[in-house]
Amino acid sequence: MLNTVASFSSLYFATLLLLLSTGLFNTYMGLRLSAANVSELWIGALIAVYYLGLVLGARNAHKLILQVGHIRAYVASAAIVTTMVLAQALTANLWLWLLFRFVVGVSMVAQFMVIESWLNEQTENAARGRVFAFYMVFSGLGTVLGQLSLTLFPRLNHEPLIFAAICSVLCLVPVALTRRLHPAVPVPAPIMVRYYLARVPMSLLVVFITGNLTGAFYGLAPVFAVKQGLSSDQVAWFLAAAVAAGLLAQWPLGMVSDRVNRSGLIRFNAVLLALVGIPLWGWWALPFWALIVASCAFGALQFPLYPIGAAFANDNVDPDRRVGLSAIVIMAYGLGAGLGPFIAGALMRYIDTNMFFIFVSCSAVVLVLFIRPQQVTGEYLSDDAPTHFVPMSELQASPVVAALDPRTDPQTDVSSEPVPQEG
Repeated sequence: MLNTVASFSSLYFATLLLLLSTGLFNTYMGLRLSAANVSELWIGALIAVYYLGLVLGARNAHKLILQVGHIRAYVASAAIVTTMVLAQALTANLWLWLLFRFVVGVSMVAQFMVIESWLNEQTENAARGRVFAFYMVFSGLGTVLGQLSLTLFPRLNHEPLIFAAICSVLCLVPVALTRRLHPAVPVPAPIMVRYYLARVPMSLLVVFITGNLTGAFYGLAPVFAVKQGLSSDQVAWFLAAAVAAGLLAQWPLGMVSDRVNRSGLIRFNAVLLALVGIPLWGWWALPFWALIVASCAFGALQFPLYPIGAAFANDNVDPDRRVGLSAIVIMAYGLGAGLGPFIAGALMRYIDTNMFFIFVSCSAVVLVLFIRPQQVTGEYLSDDAPTHFVPMSELQASPVVAALDPRTDPQTDVSSEPVPQEG
């Protein structure tokens, strides 16, 4: 296992720095704009366009890698991301900020594609699960450290921006100096929307709602925390606690999901998530320790929903069509992550800041209403169900991560071929 980690250390370290920069910036942006009395609608929109850029930029990233190669594409994308981060220190025009964040999303997906291409191409099937797991661990660790690094900056001036830009530049070094051979150019995973909507509608609803919650969390949870009277350092701990608890909870919940009815587990998880949000609806002024406890409970229930939903989907799709399934799961999650911050931001802007956790509870209620174990007929159950639960971190909207998932076998996958007509 240690040899596996060491062999990909440069790529893991680049991932850590990349997510550290992103985690810091997203939290800093919410705090800074909230301190400037900027509308929550704007803050949500800035997060939404970032996620939309991640989803919509994958095809262009593939073309870029085809034209100039992996390292050049990575270097160019990292330079654009760093420039966009620093450009936000030069202007306060929020329309330009929207453009900057969209460009960051479009460029950053190329960086993810390069890293994931190397991991996927140069990993044997027997080690695929370990490589994927460590990639997700470093992604999650980078996000947590990015949020906690905000405690290093007592003022919400341009210093956190500069630090985020430094991390964005430093993530160039491990990739530019890697001795690994260039991988083959990745082929974008196909999207057959109608086929997968018919096969796994409940699973896609789960990942879509989870995307809504995750996107809203990264953009608007800092605003909610500030309105509760927390300092910048306390806000960083509030966010990091949720992410860390969510990452740690995936392993025990994953073991449970491999042994019980997954649709029932999702519904039970959603019920608890709806209830956890109720104390944060604005009934009481909670002390800091209580907010941290609530944040941990929220993270432990919300973040594992995506990988459980993905495992539920894999249970009902044939093994040779799972690369396409992973691609549409990523798209559904990304579209949700783009929509959620906008809806939550509008609610917080026009009603009350406490609407953030009311939005969380309402989203969970949607899952309770529509995820019904008695409606799972087992008609499409795959021969290898239940498939193994695979821990996942924040959205990486790259078509390569679909093939990197250890439940897929790209060599035998036929997702790109027409679906046979039944009957």
